[in-house]
Amino acid sequence: MLSVRLVRLIEDHAEELTRGLLDDLMTNARTPAYHKLSHAELHHRTYDVYRHLGQWLGHTTDESIEATYRDLGKRRFAEGIRLSEVVYALTLAKYHLREFIRTRGLVDSAMELYQEQELQRLVGRFFDRAIYYTIRGYESVAAQRETAAAT
Repeated sequence: MLSVRLVRLIEDHAEELTRGLLDDLMTNARTPAYHKLSHAELHHRTYDVYRHLGQWLGHTTDESIEATYRDLGKRRFAEGIRLSEVVYALTLAKYHLREFIRTRGLVDSAMELYQEQELQRLVGRFFDRAIYYTIRGYESVAAQRETAAAT
């Protein structure tokens, strides 16, 4: 059973979460290519995940996640960003969200603790799928380029 209150708390603080992640991405030594990307584009994508978390977590199939994150992988390849940086950026997004849940969950009972743990599990699952499909999108463009270069 997912805590609607915790999801709403995250969605209501999407801007705060987005700012924290963008600050990290723009200064982190492991994401130097992100320092050059459009702040507006990064803000839009990050904010969308945090603001609509309930919808993302509610997807029973991977279709929407696959389409969105394959596109992200393709876009990051076209921008010349190394795959390791792309994966690390998604990992940072997950870390920021999980830390927010841990510190702001306001757990007052065993049931709420269970709900927080369930939300943590679903967040982990969502980001694992997002990372997988991002890599698939990235690799698909890389494979097309390799094939074109070989012919």
